[in-house]
Amino acid sequence: MNELITFGLLVFTSFFTLINPLGTMPIFMTMTAGLSTKDRTKTAKKASIVSFITIILFAFSGEILFNFFGISVHSFRIVGGVIFFIMGMDMLQARLGRVKVKESEVKAYVNDISVTPLAIPMICGPGALTNAIIMMEDADTVSKKIALVVIVFAVILLTYVILYSSSRIVKLMGETGINVMMRLMGLIVMVIAVEFFFSGLKPIIQGFLN
Repeated sequence: MNELITFGLLVFTSFFTLINPLGTMPIFMTMTAGLSTKDRTKTAKKASIVSFITIILFAFSGEILFNFFGISVHSFRIVGGVIFFIMGMDMLQARLGRVKVKESEVKAYVNDISVTPLAIPMICGPGALTNAIIMMEDADTVSKKIALVVIVFAVILLTYVILYSSSRIVKLMGETGINVMMRLMGLIVMVIAVEFFFSGLKPIIQGFLN
């Protein structure tokens, strides 16, 4: 039971910090500034659904991808650790991965922004997808696999609530509060990155020595 709780906490912490809904929030507000409240809610809902489906698909197809490309999970952990570390460094410096879109082009893709770039790659980016594959590899029991799906759903639901309430949250926290929160999340992501990197490197070194 303790092992399941520990696994669940790691899944929640890693996904929440990598998805980083508080960091996505200002960009979401900018991209949906011209929409009505109803359309903004619809955009947030569609983006959340697409993100959840994409993460779960990657989580369950990870083993197939490994076998097809001949990739070991240890190599993936090392690469994932590097990706997480770079993301964490950007978050620690409160740098947002903004999508460059010309103002003249915003109206042309306003109906599709919920899928891209909002769901992919802003909510469901390479960090979250890599984390989904690695966490599913660690889920060695049915209860852990179920816990993974439930927790991912909970994180995506929380992301939807944050995006839905974005205007009120920004007013409440202010720019300074959001930057502080992002830096804390960045620190957590970097710690997870180091853990993933060395957990992947250790078996490879042992294999060479043997």
